[in-house]
Amino acid sequence: MDVSTSLLYLIKRTELAVRARLDEMLKPAGITALQYTALTVLERHDGISAAQLARDSFVTAQSMADMVRALEGRGLIRREPNPANRRERLILLADPGRRLLAEYADPARRIEERMTAGLGSEETAAFRAALNEAWRALS
Repeated sequence: MDVSTSLLYLIKRTELAVRARLDEMLKPAGITALQYTALTVLERHDGISAAQLARDSFVTAQSMADMVRALEGRGLIRREPNPANRRERLILLADPGRRLLAEYADPARRIEERMTAGLGSEETAAFRAALNEAWRALS
């Protein structure tokens, strides 16, 4: 690889490859990589607003509104009134969503392992730290 290749290009190319593998993995479940990402966000931060879910899932508010309808229609999530703000509804991961995430945890881990197969454990840890630092620098 030419060292003059833009890091931005390399990151985007990697992101697209990961998304393609996730879409392939999730095809039998009938959900997309973006929907899977939203479910994993809820697994870590259950009971958040649609706006926060959109930010944490890297999609627009309009895309999230469509995604919430689709995921709720499949029974993977549910919405409940926010006791602190009656106008807002919180989004929670439903039991079928939890089961789907459990079913795909190992296949998702294997995608990560495939991505880092050429790296040792210390290099993988450094790669993770570098990506986190790059994100923090731009946030």
